[in-house]
Amino acid sequence: MSYDTYTCSPPVSSSTPATLTFNSFQEGGDGGAESECDTQFHSDDTPVVALSTGWFNNKQRCSNSITIYGNGKSVQAMVVDECDSTMGCDAEHAYQPPCANNTVDASKAVWEALGVPEESDDWGKLEITWSDA
Repeated sequence: MSYDTYTCSPPVSSSTPATLTFNSFQEGGDGGAESECDTQFHSDDTPVVALSTGWFNNKQRCSNSITIYGNGKSVQAMVVDECDSTMGCDAEHAYQPPCANNTVDASKAVWEALGVPEESDDWGKLEITWSDA
């Protein structure tokens, strides 16, 4: 099976449209290896995200905060990883397909701060906007 891959992402604005997805950045979580920015794992209770390859921009957003707007709320989260839009389906990427070019892959803490119930249909994939904090 082949997947679309991307090296670019849409331009970042004060209200950048994106799809929020769920990721565990903890050791043994579905994020796979340590976060690319700091070679650390991060608790599900910490608001952290991985950005699509284009937005990650060769680590240029590492350790920066972004503001995520969704479900009528907002939350700040720190960029700790890349959601690889160029490669996937291997051990390093937890056998997941490549990310789309408009993905903000977020920890459980981000989802909880946005007030999205775990049992809702929106949990795991939610249309949001984001901006640099």
